[in-house]
Amino acid sequence: MSENSETPQAGTEDVPVFRMQKMFIKDLSFENPNAPAIFLENNQSPKVDIKLHVKNNKIDDDNWEVSLSITASFTGVEDKTIFIIEIEHAGVFLLKNIPAEHLSAVLAVDCPTMLFPFTRQIMSQLAVDGGFMPFLMDPVNFMGLFQNAQKQNQDNSAKQ
Repeated sequence: MSENSETPQAGTEDVPVFRMQKMFIKDLSFENPNAPAIFLENNQSPKVDIKLHVKNNKIDDDNWEVSLSITASFTGVEDKTIFIIEIEHAGVFLLKNIPAEHLSAVLAVDCPTMLFPFTRQIMSQLAVDGGFMPFLMDPVNFMGLFQNAQKQNQDNSAKQ
């Protein structure tokens, strides 16, 4: 008889558990409003504007949905749109016995850090499928973003 790996062993009931259960695309859009003329233009150094948001939503006692929403806009000569990618890529994470003081960091740093490489790959492949060179988004320092948001919240609280 095989052991069930989900059965808790003696003394492990309070051990923190952090695991991605499922990853999925909630929303995906690729826009190429100036095709096919845009392919004839010289857009060697397009301007890229990226907007990134991290959201989380508690599903039940131990499961959270964390999503990355990214909009990447590429413009060329005379600010003509080359293409736009919009994605909301999410995961369901099992977060059990995570201390309350660490939960916000896990949701804002660890979860998006696990999702990001997959989100980046989807965006790159989408650019290729749209007829362009792969778009390899630079790595994101989610810890830095989290720390900046905390500092900004502290500064805002101090001003009130």
